[in-house]
Amino acid sequence: MAEKNFLVLRLGSLGDIVHTFPAVAGLRASFPGSGIVWLTSERWRTLVERSGLADTIWTVDTRRLSSIRETLRRVRSQRDSWAASIDYQGLWKSALFPFLGGVHRRIGFAPGVVREFGVPLLYTDRVRTKAEHVADQNSELTLRAGAFQAVAPFTLRVLDEEVAAWNQERTRAGIERYCVLAPGGGWQSKCWPAVRFGALCRRIRDDLGLRCVVNYGPGEESLAEIVRAASGNSEPLLNTNSLGGLMAMLRNAALVVGGDTGPLHLAVALGAPVVGLYGPTNPARNGPYSKTDIALRVAGVATTHRRESATHPAILALSVEEVFAAVTRRLEAAR
Repeated sequence: MAEKNFLVLRLGSLGDIVHTFPAVAGLRASFPGSGIVWLTSERWRTLVERSGLADTIWTVDTRRLSSIRETLRRVRSQRDSWAASIDYQGLWKSALFPFLGGVHRRIGFAPGVVREFGVPLLYTDRVRTKAEHVADQNSELTLRAGAFQAVAPFTLRVLDEEVAAWNQERTRAGIERYCVLAPGGGWQSKCWPAVRFGALCRRIRDDLGLRCVVNYGPGEESLAEIVRAASGNSEPLLNTNSLGGLMAMLRNAALVVGGDTGPLHLAVALGAPVVGLYGPTNPARNGPYSKTDIALRVAGVATTHRRESATHPAILALSVEEVFAAVTRRLEAAR
């Protein structure tokens, strides 16, 4: 008899999905005969595909009733084939699908772990996690499913044509070895100021002889321009790209510097050295999932995830000199 399948739920976002990969890799290693169906949003289908961890990827648009209905129909149609659902997201919009879809065993986080009140009521197995890092918390859900391996290695596939396109772009810009700066980050309060990224760019060019590539996403054009204006004659390359292009750029970087943001976590998953800049969010929970990387945060900061428009004092406490010293240390360690 064929083994039953697992329904994995992690709809978004970039960094959160990356932090789910080690746990799903552990699930895959523990149950090689079982299928894994991953439910995510269409925006992140490519990212999940590149991990190679899911046999089937379903996408849902939680803003459209027709999409929700179709997804519930799919879940119900395989009701008797599910070994369990594992909700690595812990939100109402993710937990409702296995609950309404009739999955008999539904694994998720216990009260006090998830931020939306009442969500654990939809699970049959409520896991009160002990680990601090979110990737390790995810792995505790994998263990509850009966896995013998909490986490496992995984590889994100980058296409040859994406690497070739990035190499052409940086060659045109006269760039060989480079650092990537990621000044964006979800909400303003956790972002290190763009002018300081510009000053850091100048130090990296003047003292280390490396050019910088400034990565920015939709709506962050002005942020990237501020970095360039503050960088003097350092000639940073401003770059926005598809997910595949971003992966090619990050994988080949000498170093990536950014805050608590998706591109930083993606860089870690691709094996690039990183320096993470943290203020209101806690690097012990959300920091780079690698013991060799550096996460900077001043001592004594109270953690908060409130999305405020003013830059948090804790992130302002990180000076350009302190960040540049960390950049130097990480580059030396990566040699």
